[in-house]
Amino acid sequence: MKFITDYGPLFIFFSFYYKNNKDLTVAIPPFIIATLAALIFVYFLEKKIPIIPLISGILITFFGGMTIYFDNPVFLYMKPTIINLLFGFSLLFGKFFSEEPLLKKFLKKSITLKDEGWNKLSIRWMIFFFFLAMLNEFVWRTQSEEFWVNFKVWGLLPVTFVFTLLQVPLINKYKLDE
Repeated sequence: MKFITDYGPLFIFFSFYYKNNKDLTVAIPPFIIATLAALIFVYFLEKKIPIIPLISGILITFFGGMTIYFDNPVFLYMKPTIINLLFGFSLLFGKFFSEEPLLKKFLKKSITLKDEGWNKLSIRWMIFFFFLAMLNEFVWRTQSEEFWVNFKVWGLLPVTFVFTLLQVPLINKYKLDE
């Protein structure tokens, strides 16, 4: 179910985008509706909405709405940049204003690490989020809309997946024995 709620709205976006002559203004409303429906569905399943999908859903709705209202795709192009900067700066400021790394607060139910491991993992993710923000800016400013749409799914998702897999050795090294 998590896979469907995470990637279902994206599939709907792609379907509408390609079935309607690659028109963002046609693809965005179903994307927003599917995203909000997925958030509601997650809420009924778990009785809460995790923070990252919630923030993402709010930003999709906001920037998608701005794109439609102003008839300007720049708002949608900037959404991944803003999300990644938001996450990167959250991890950065969390180092200074939180007793424990923010990543630990979000993932402590999934994995348990020594503090040194959490710190290193947080730094890696912070740098990665900043990298993704810069990469998105480069792509949308230098490539076509269709290229950017494909890059967002077939580029950013695999890069994130590979980066996550590359963190497994660090996680294993600092994992606490249960």
